[in-house]
Amino acid sequence: MWYTLRFVWNATRGHRLAPWRSPYIKWRLETYTGLKMEKIGLWQIINIMLHEYRQMWRFLLWTAKMDNYARVKPRNPSTQDWG
Repeated sequence: MWYTLRFVWNATRGHRLAPWRSPYIKWRLETYTGLKMEKIGLWQIINIMLHEYRQMWRFLLWTAKMDNYARVKPRNPSTQDWG
């Protein structure tokens, strides 16, 4: 759940009170559905989410997995080999 909120928070920067106006969200939905960005509004986003919720969930799980790869933390930083 944390990754879902994190993705939505980052994707809606500048449009957090109205995420359907976010250019990033509109661009993602345009590339996924083929609808033009100018025609995507609140009702289109709700409709897409209702019909494609499984794909959306898979996408969010994938972003969480990629985030884990990008943010690798050392297991024990005090024993790193600095040589």
